[in-house]
Amino acid sequence: MDRTAIIDRETTETKISLKICLDGSGKYDVDTGIPFFDHMLELFARHGLFDLSVRAKGDISIDYHHTVEDVGIVLGQAVKSAVGDKAGMNRYGFFILPMDETLVRVAIDLCNRPILVYQLGDQNARIRDFNLSLCKEFFQAFANESGSNLHIKLEYGDEPHHIAEAAFKCFAKALSMSVAKDPRRGNNIPSTKGSI
Repeated sequence: MDRTAIIDRETTETKISLKICLDGSGKYDVDTGIPFFDHMLELFARHGLFDLSVRAKGDISIDYHHTVEDVGIVLGQAVKSAVGDKAGMNRYGFFILPMDETLVRVAIDLCNRPILVYQLGDQNARIRDFNLSLCKEFFQAFANESGSNLHIKLEYGDEPHHIAEAAFKCFAKALSMSVAKDPRRGNNIPSTKGSI
């Protein structure tokens, strides 16, 4: 059975509806009103092989911050819901991804102990009207809501678009590994504590 979750969230700043299937094929339907962010979420779905639908309306005439952060919140909640008790899954995931001159490393543990360790270069860099610092807000919100120990590091690279793209693709690959089921585990929880 596919591990799927649907989350709807509405505040005075944003209205978001998100559906994710962790056992998908990389299909996506994304509209946040922020073209570059849509592109990053589409890359996330395609490279993680997640089926993802996102509809977000936010106060983007003021700033992109609320929409980007709140999509991170909702995605984190959806992943946490979809994995359930985490029986049989890997729990840990990691990837190193090249994007032209850029190399990014991501490691994740779905351990219910949220923390983000984030080193992704110049936070003042811009991709058109999208500030690279918003990526940190997205990943922090995801880590908090999914209960992830998430490490994202730029090993090297210069071009802001390549850096952001490498981070989202690498995050997708690492998350895909962490939620994947290992048949050797059966229905065992991936912890000596018996629960996560």
